[in-house]
Amino acid sequence: MLCYIGIGSNLGDREKYIENAIEKLENIEGVEVKRVSHIHETEPVGGPKQGKYLNGAIEIETGLKPRELLAKLQDIENQLGRKRTIKNAPRTIDLDILLYGDNNIDEPDLKIPHPNMREREFVMKPLKEIYEGI
Repeated sequence: MLCYIGIGSNLGDREKYIENAIEKLENIEGVEVKRVSHIHETEPVGGPKQGKYLNGAIEIETGLKPRELLAKLQDIENQLGRKRTIKNAPRTIDLDILLYGDNNIDEPDLKIPHPNMREREFVMKPLKEIYEGI
C-alpha cells in the first residue's frame, strides 16, 4: 500500500529529530521509504504559543494495516521523547498518517485522510513536492 506520512518537529534539535524518525521508519519491517520531501520551516497552527516547526512528508510502501502503521509511528514518537500533554502542544516529533492508499477511515483515534490536511500548506506543499518528483 502506498502511504504518505506527515513529519514535524518544533522542540530541541528539530533537524536531528526528523532525521532520527526517518531512520527509524526505514528500519521498520514491512515499510519501505520511497521519497522524502524537502523540510520546510513553518509557523505553528493552533495550540499554545510555541516556536516554529520543521515540516515535511514521506512516501512509503507498506504491507502494514493502518492501525499497525499508527502503532509503529507512535512508538517512534515515544522513542524520540514525544510527550502528549495538550492538543497541538510543542513536540520533539510528530508523525501522522496523511493518506493510506485511497482508504477512508473515520474512527475516534484514526482519521484517514488526515483531517484538515488540505487547508494546511505545511502538509500540502511537501505532498506536492513528492507528487511532482521534488
